[in-house]
Amino acid sequence: MGYSYFLCLFAAMKQGTFRRVILPIFSIGLLWGLHGCQFTESGRSFATGATAAEDTVAINEDTVETKEDTVAKQVRSTTVDSLEYHALVRDLAEHDTTGRWPVAEQPVPLTGAILPYKRIIAFYGNLYSAKMGILGELPPDDMLAKLDGEVAAWNAVDTSTEAIPALHYIAVTAQGSGGRDGKYRSRMPFSQVDSVLRIAKKRDALVFLDIQVGFSTLADELPRLDTFLRMPHVHLGIDPEFSMKDDLPPGKRVGHFTAEDINFAASHLAELVREHDLPPKVLVVHRFTQGMVKDYSRIALRPEVQVVINMDGWGAPALKKNTYQSYIFREPVQFTGFKFFYKNDLIPAPHRMMTVEEVNSFIPKPIYIQYQ
Repeated sequence: MGYSYFLCLFAAMKQGTFRRVILPIFSIGLLWGLHGCQFTESGRSFATGATAAEDTVAINEDTVETKEDTVAKQVRSTTVDSLEYHALVRDLAEHDTTGRWPVAEQPVPLTGAILPYKRIIAFYGNLYSAKMGILGELPPDDMLAKLDGEVAAWNAVDTSTEAIPALHYIAVTAQGSGGRDGKYRSRMPFSQVDSVLRIAKKRDALVFLDIQVGFSTLADELPRLDTFLRMPHVHLGIDPEFSMKDDLPPGKRVGHFTAEDINFAASHLAELVREHDLPPKVLVVHRFTQGMVKDYSRIALRPEVQVVINMDGWGAPALKKNTYQSYIFREPVQFTGFKFFYKNDLIPAPHRMMTVEEVNSFIPKPIYIQYQ
């Protein structure tokens, strides 16, 4: 793909340290005493005690195997049925002839996983701004009624996967000015997150908290939201567009996350899942250019977290489909998402949003759908 195409794509689509997780390595030493040793000219030999030593080794090995078997049984008892899971992810990738999808050797998720059993239909935005998305544009009851309509539309088109509602709230927003700490981001008050939780409760909807770091980092922003992420129905979104790793502020250039950034977020969520006995978390990563996600093949998958790469660009249907194929389909991670823009998708000819039927025909089928 040529550089000129990238410039056209960028113009059409959008305008506008890390905590180390040290994994302890355990080694099991088998110690035993050997008695009655004698030395010969050929070197050291064990004249007596050899049988006892061998017996000790055998007993210890049996003990280790028993512990491993116990752990394996516990893991199996807390994960979903693997045959059903793999069958469903194959269904999402139906008609793929490239071998990219479904992603090979992905872990079977823990019990309570949402994907691929349900399709998430999310309204995106911020309560302080009517311009950042439909979530803050309409009064709550009107917004929920519109969300009901989108959920019903998806359930009508794809009867094999139940669509469920979600609210995707920008909890940390990128800013055009540095602010007091020079980080070019604004943290929403927790009272606003509480408001979103109350609105979501009216539909038993999922809640996603989205982070636009600016010149901050996920290591600084993510732990602040743990109070909410400990809730079983609260999940996470991270936006590489506003992750600025040079001297240009948000909006001047499209930012990026590395695999290390994404792995940090996933590892943090996994810790919360394990520590608080939660169902798996969904991690949504926005993307609409090649450079927004670096080293995608190094993104680590784990049973506690389900990763969605969400096609987050606006434009004409042909451009959006091409972007999905170029950056989502060709660089598989685990699950895929797609965003509709109620206003920006209407700007370029033919001045229409894609239909639910069109998006449901993508390979693989998006399992997370977002409306802004």
